[in-house]
Parts: sequence; structure tokens; C-alpha cells
Amino acid sequence: MTMKTKSVISVRTLLTFAFIFLVSCDVTSQPESRGPSSQPATELGIYAPHQHQFYDGRFIISANGIHQVGSLNDTPPWDHMGNDAANVNAVDGNIEIDVNEIDNTGSFIARLDLPEGKFVVSLDRIHEFSSCQDGGIAAFLYEHGDAGCGDSNWPKSLLYVAGWGYGSATLNGESLYRDYEIHFMVTQGMRHRETLAVTLTPESGNAGSVNPATQQLDFYIRSPARSSLNHPDREIFDHFFAMEVTWH
Repeated sequence: MTMKTKSVISVRTLLTFAFIFLVSCDVTSQPESRGPSSQPATELGIYAPHQHQFYDGRFIISANGIHQVGSLNDTPPWDHMGNDAANVNAVDGNIEIDVNEIDNTGSFIARLDLPEGKFVVSLDRIHEFSSCQDGGIAAFLYEHGDAGCGDSNWPKSLLYVAGWGYGSATLNGESLYRDYEIHFMVTQGMRHRETLAVTLTPESGNAGSVNPATQQLDFYIRSPARSSLNHPDREIFDHFFAMEVTWH
């Protein structure tokens, strides 16, 4: 082998290593994606529901152990997120979900006994407000916090199933709300199982400040009209959560 040949090989080798180095730097410098199906620094990957042969998309879930944040007749300004659980009250009733995530069909109804009377909330029309909501009924997605899907009023959580749309409410059989926005979600434990308090962001790391050893169901019905006096900024934001979730 001549010195010239060795020089050519050496140059080619150096260029190859330089190319590999630059490519690896480019890959590692890319920001980690955030969205409904991926989050940075996760240590566990799971199969998406549609990858399973027997996945039928149907979620039949009921919930009890229900709490209301605030009340129907609170005077503004009010806080109906209740992260410190100071204005949270237990109410009797039950919640029933029967939805199909593949077809974006199904029902949600909450029948609650409130101090004001019998309060019934029903989802009348499923609707996608954002593309991450997958047609209005979505399953196994990340939402809230810094997930890149949903707002930051709740901590980031894996949602087992969630729904969005428009609905109505009655009080003692009389119409109270019509064509109001509704969102329900079955989540990892956003609230402390004893204190019911919420921590919006973790002290460290990318995982949401939730307890995966528990589940809860959270839902609201809210007016289209906004008010900067309130938190969240709606004229009406009736917010409930259930600490006992049963799958059927």
C-alpha cells in the first residue's frame, strides 16, 4: 500500500467519522416532542390501543365518591379549580360513561344530589375542539400541564379515556344550561387520596405530579361566555371529580 493510498483512506475515514458525529449531534439536539402520544424522558413504552387485536374502543365506566368544587350559586370572583381542596364538598350521585373511542360515539351522564336539588348533566353532542382530542373521544393520551395538549389548569396525566363536546344540565327537572361545553376524563390520581389537594407541577422531572396508583374521573360543564373575575375564566364553570372509578 502506497503512502498516497493510505492518505486517501485516512481522509475518507476522518470524513466518515465527522459525518457520523455531525448526524448524532443533530439528532440529540432535536427538542423532545410533547403531545398526546409522547412525552420527554419516559422510561416505559406501551402499545397504542389500536395495535391490539381485540381492542374494540368501547369504554364502560361508572364513578362514585363524587365531590363538587364550590357550588352552583357562588358569587364572583370564585375559584372552581379547588387545587387546595378548601372549597371541595362531597355530594351524592353517580356518573356513567359508555363511549366508543374508535367511532367517537356514546354517552356521558352525571346524576347528582346537590344542596340546590337534583342536578343532571348530559353530553348531547361529541365535538373535537382541538386536533389532539382525536374526534372528540380519545383514549390513552397525555393531556394538561406541559403535555402539549389541553390547558395547564390540571397536572399532566395519562388519560385512559376522555371526551369533549356540548351538553346540557337540568336542576330539579328544569332546564338550567343548554349547549354548554363539557369535558370528562378518567385520569391517573391528580388529587391526593386523603387531602384531595392537587399539585400542578412536580418538584423535578418531566412526569406529571400525579399518583399512578390511583385513578379519578374529572368533569366540568362551562358556559361559552367568559369572565376574567373567575378561575377558570368563565361565567359558569361547574366542576366535579370522583375518587372511585369502576370499569365494566
